[in-house]
Amino acid sequence: MKVYRFLTGPDDAAFCHKVTLALNKGWDLHGSPTYAYNAETKLMQCGQAVVKDVPGKEYTPDIKLSEQ
Repeated sequence: MKVYRFLTGPDDAAFCHKVTLALNKGWDLHGSPTYAYNAETKLMQCGQAVVKDVPGKEYTPDIKLSEQ
């Protein structure tokens, strides 16, 4: 099974740690990061897609992607 997640957060060290944690758990970057201004919070927001192959499992809508 291939799983996909889109990580988001404010442009800060916590976002970088979130992506780094995913990479260290076997996730791979997928595409380029995104960067946009959130007018409501007045902060820059980051986004990064990550994917991972999980052999031997079947996809079901109720799985927790972050736990794969």
